[in-house]
Parts: sequence; structure tokens; C-alpha cells
Amino acid sequence: MRDYLNYGGAVCVVTGAASGIGKATAELLVDLGADVYALDVQECTVPGIKSYVPVNLAFKESIDEAFAKLPSKIDKFFGIAGVFGFGFDLVTAFTINFIANKYMTEAYVLPRLTEGEYGAIAFLASVGGSRWAYHIDEYKDAVEADTWEGMVAAIQAKPVAGKGGPAAYALSKRAINYYMKWRAADIAKKGNRINTVAPHYTNTPMLDGILAARNASGATGDPFASKGAIERLAEPIDAAKAIVFLNSDMAVYISGHILYVEGAMQAMIEMGQKPIVMDEPSW
Repeated sequence: MRDYLNYGGAVCVVTGAASGIGKATAELLVDLGADVYALDVQECTVPGIKSYVPVNLAFKESIDEAFAKLPSKIDKFFGIAGVFGFGFDLVTAFTINFIANKYMTEAYVLPRLTEGEYGAIAFLASVGGSRWAYHIDEYKDAVEADTWEGMVAAIQAKPVAGKGGPAAYALSKRAINYYMKWRAADIAKKGNRINTVAPHYTNTPMLDGILAARNASGATGDPFASKGAIERLAEPIDAAKAIVFLNSDMAVYISGHILYVEGAMQAMIEMGQKPIVMDEPSW
């Protein structure tokens, strides 16, 4: 039987591989025969990975050290690690969720990426970033800054800089979608691909923190009222399957695309059956 996904022997770098969607992605890739390099601040225990490489995405130096331990050629990059922001300041949360992804891509992934359609990049975005085009002025200068320091400075100058990390979540997910769209054409000219996957509520450790904070705030009502038509929460494997598909040979003519994994929620919004989710500006 032919292997249409064609992951056998592929060098795959997965961030956030210790838990949640990142772990499910790493497990799936191992099952498909890939050589998986698992990056996370916590140890990754997925059986069969090629290597676990510790990294703290809040620090440029930690990323540099991690990539010094990775192969000189990368076939597929999965930028999945992220935080909702509880326990972090806004700048740190935005750095983990967006700045680190741009820095890794520009400094290391693109120079090492296999030439042609086999070389692919996919980031984990969110339904919370789906309205990216309506809020470009909030993050455009940070996304397009030339250096790590320039990106940090741009965020430090924002009116939300003094707020807690959760304020960075939608901002960073909008930014990663904009970055993907902004870079897609240039990357495609070199034969490579870049996309994002945008899940909604998913049963991961991050969701537990979101619900705990919501309960502590005294919020009432159904916390999942904005989920899609499928009457269950998404599991990590649902988003993992989507992101593995996008970086596979089954998707070699797909680039610059946001793939929603949200149980028909966007369709319901477009048909007027559900209000727009997370459309508020960040300040």
C-alpha cells in the first residue's frame, strides 16, 4: 500500500511536544515513521522520538542552544508550543507564542528546510486569531520588526504591555496568522510551504487553566457556548491530524492557508447562526 503522507524518515521538529496537541503530533509522526526531534521546556517522553531537546521559548539564547543540537537539514517544522498566559506577563506570553516562532523560522528553519514542496512549516494558531485581518494595526510593527529585540520593543510599547499574559493570546494568534500570510508567497517561490491550524476549545492542560481562571473570576453561564455544532470538545489528536496533514505530501499544493478545526463553528458564524468569536481588540 502506498504511503500518501510520506513521512517515512522525514526529519520533523515539533515544539511543545511534551503535552497536549504537540505530544499528540509527535506520537502521530512517530507512528508514521518520521525522525522526530521533540522540543519543550518540559521533558518529552513520547516513545520512539529521535531526540528530546530542552528549550525555553521565552529566551533567544535557549533557542540558539536547542537548534545547535538539531540536524542541519529539516524536512518539516511544527510550531505548536504556546501558553494562554496565566502566570506570565504579556511580553513573555507574546514572546513564547509568536516571537519565538518567527525567530526560529527565519534564523534556523528556512535556512535548513529541504528544498521543494517536501519542505513544510505549520504553526498552531487558534480560532481566537481568526479575525487577524481586522486588527493588523495592533501587531503589524511587531511582526515585521527585523530582530528579536525589535519585536520585543514593539510589544513593550503597546497599551496592553502592563496587562497579564492572557491579553497576549488573541494578539499572538492573530500575529502568527498574519506572519504566515505575509511570508507565504516568498516561501512558495522557493518551493516550500507554510500554513496554520486553528483549533477552538481542545481538551488539553491549557484548557484546565482557562476554566479555573474563569471560575475564579465569578463568570457564569456555559463556558463552551461558543463551540461548534459537533457536541463534544476537540481532543488533541483532532488538531494533530490536521497539522500533520498540512505538512504531508497530501497537501503539497496548499500554502498560505488557515485550516480551522472547530466543528463547523465558522460555518455557523458565516450563516448567522452564532456570534463572532473573540472579535474584541486587545486594547
